[in-house]
Amino acid sequence: MALYPFLCLVFCLTVSAEFVWKHHNNEELPLVLEEVHQKCPNISRIYALTEPSVCNVPLYVIEFSDTPGFHQPYKPEVKYVGNIHGNEVLGRELLLGLAHYLCDQYLKNDRRIRALIHSTRIHLLPSMNPDGWQLSTDTGGRDYLIGRYNNHSVDLNRNFPDLDAITFEFERQGINHNNHLLKDVTRLAAPLEPETRAVMRWIMSVPFVLSAAMHGGDLVANYPYDESKTGAPDSDYSASPDDDTFRDLATAYASAHADMASATRRGCRTTGADDSGSYNFGKQGGVTNGAAWYSLKGGMQDFNYLATNAFEITLELGCEKYPHAKDLSKEWERNREALLAYLWKAHIGVKGIVSDDSGFIQNAIISVVNITGPVPRPIRHDVTTGAYGDYYRLLTPGHYEVTASHPGYFPVSRVVTVPENQTSAHVLNFRLEPTTSWFDDEIGFGVYPHASRDAQPRIYKRSLYERVASTMLEDKDHKH
Repeated sequence: MALYPFLCLVFCLTVSAEFVWKHHNNEELPLVLEEVHQKCPNISRIYALTEPSVCNVPLYVIEFSDTPGFHQPYKPEVKYVGNIHGNEVLGRELLLGLAHYLCDQYLKNDRRIRALIHSTRIHLLPSMNPDGWQLSTDTGGRDYLIGRYNNHSVDLNRNFPDLDAITFEFERQGINHNNHLLKDVTRLAAPLEPETRAVMRWIMSVPFVLSAAMHGGDLVANYPYDESKTGAPDSDYSASPDDDTFRDLATAYASAHADMASATRRGCRTTGADDSGSYNFGKQGGVTNGAAWYSLKGGMQDFNYLATNAFEITLELGCEKYPHAKDLSKEWERNREALLAYLWKAHIGVKGIVSDDSGFIQNAIISVVNITGPVPRPIRHDVTTGAYGDYYRLLTPGHYEVTASHPGYFPVSRVVTVPENQTSAHVLNFRLEPTTSWFDDEIGFGVYPHASRDAQPRIYKRSLYERVASTMLEDKDHKH
């Protein structure tokens, strides 16, 4: 989507040599993004989501890719979302700083940044709640609640459809329906806000693989599920089928952060010199399951996982929700390596393309069984292929059986090993055979071809097999 006309004025501005760490207001935010785009026009693009905020402020995104504006097979899509709660502002400034950093380092021929941008499509939404930011800023930015909500007094991180309740009910009934659950929503707990609708359309239209939502008020990387399966308000670990992978993703950020994973740091909101009255999440590696901390319904994190192929975690970036401007550069240094390390996690596990003899197969299902240990463990959360037949399945190191299936085709399974310290996902392509066609016109019946090392076994057409088998039985009866 093109930017609004007034931004064209920015083309005449002189590009500043260095990013200024400050609290950028809603008018300055798009100018900062345009400044980055002017420096790096070949690897960046700016667009706005489909709806503005309640107060008509556009929700701007800057994208980094070697082909801005286009999805490419084998290149995972990642997003960071900041300022969901308007008075939690650090993520907003970190993403503006990250945009400048990616551009500057690319121009400096930083090999790691160039490799990241050439292999990944990165989307940064600095502010999902500009109206709340404005209210919080206008009232001094020091209150723990003022500005948290949007201009309709709605908490945007409680406003997404509650898909957790649907998946929990399916689990209780033993129904194996574990992904893309938005179509199963029959009613909403509350009307969707414009900011929520805009973000929902965004994440449903872009095939995101990995995501993180930025908050403030504590220092921890939080992972699904956010909602308790039992209804308990807190202290109820609510594991998703991808619990191992989510813990790995959260740990990647926490361990690369300056002290998120430190067991010796102080907890937030301390009440005494002995650190009493607070809990230091560093004692558990800087990560937590959402419901084990406290349960919430309608969160964006779980919606991503249950409505799309995206794996999202929530980053609580610090005790101060609205840090002083003088502290922003220090917070950037504390978070920079973590921000980059997390983006690289889009390249773990396996990826590939599912096709048949006529082309790509969209909406094929990718199912996974963990066969690392003595007992196979199905991961009961499937992902699906996109418009180019491409899929991305985040997995931790181990051995897996991966199956591609689609109605009208024979399913195909392959075994793969995911190594430690991946910088690129293992490529695992599938070519499916329709159930209505013979497996190979050039090979006579009864001759099974010797497959090459990387090929998958051929599959006989069942109806033809039954016809030949019936003929053989008839001949046998005639001989007797």
